[in-house]
Amino acid sequence: MELYLGNYWYLLLLLLLPVLSFFLIRYLKWKKKKREIFADSRFHDDLFEKKSGFIKIFPALYFLGTLFLIFSIIDLLSGSEEVTTNQKFNNVIFMLDVSNSMNAEDIAPSRLTEGKNLMIQTMQKLKNDKVGIVIFAGQATSIMPLTTDYNSAETYINAVETNSIKIQGTDFLKAMEAAVDKFKDINKNSRKIILLSDGEDNEGNDNAAIKLANKEGIVVTSVGIGSDEGAPVPEYQFGQLMGYKSDMNGQTVISKRQTDALRKMAESTGGSYIDGNNIDEAPEKIIEALNKKVSSTASLVKSQNANHYYQYFLAVSIFFFLIIFLFNPKRDFNI
Repeated sequence: MELYLGNYWYLLLLLLLPVLSFFLIRYLKWKKKKREIFADSRFHDDLFEKKSGFIKIFPALYFLGTLFLIFSIIDLLSGSEEVTTNQKFNNVIFMLDVSNSMNAEDIAPSRLTEGKNLMIQTMQKLKNDKVGIVIFAGQATSIMPLTTDYNSAETYINAVETNSIKIQGTDFLKAMEAAVDKFKDINKNSRKIILLSDGEDNEGNDNAAIKLANKEGIVVTSVGIGSDEGAPVPEYQFGQLMGYKSDMNGQTVISKRQTDALRKMAESTGGSYIDGNNIDEAPEKIIEALNKKVSSTASLVKSQNANHYYQYFLAVSIFFFLIIFLFNPKRDFNI
């Protein structure tokens, strides 16, 4: 049986024992000296109460009681073992397109709202995975670092609007660069991206984004949002609908989902393309895609089935102090 100390730092309390012994001895010598000053030793039997020989061992009892009390605090253990376990989890960055075309309402109430709801419902199905959020249009920015605080993530998601990014467009490379920056301290085997976009206004940087993703060991699961028939893009100012986006000829622009770049980014990085228009099915499909290749992280865990022996030391300590209490009616160092 292997024994070890539970609170080994409390071994320092043993240093109190020499200090306690020193002061106890000094006290006994001082008391004896005072008696000799008070009267000659031949008168001590008449002047002072005669004590039993048992009382002379009280200092040793105090010493032993304190020693075993310290041992009970240190806590002797046995039976615990260290076990290496492999915990599987992903590090996931949600990359959300916030270009103006995401305001289109061919997916009710809008493509952007659909994307935000997909993110929230997917997170609700996650367990130990860390999640982060990057939003992008013509530029990209991270609005939340990797964390397991899904409640905070939902707060960040609800605050996202298409005007969160001033420069418009759909630059997948800018978004990928922002995600890579958040992955810099993460093992390359556990880097996952969920890309939510309508794929429109693609600035042609998808090949460069794919190259960067493969270099950094990132698997992209792309989620296409929007209909193939498309819809006009509403333009809002201070929350008020001002009209619909039009071209140079004044004709209303019909925004349609473009899936070519989204499919290519997923297939080229070992991920999957998912139709994001069905809010009931898409979150489950996203989770399945994430779990196709999950990294394992080894962690050392000390089991909690150890046997404690502090109670035996405490019992011995209480026994010694009880003896002192019972055989020292004056409750002092009457030695």
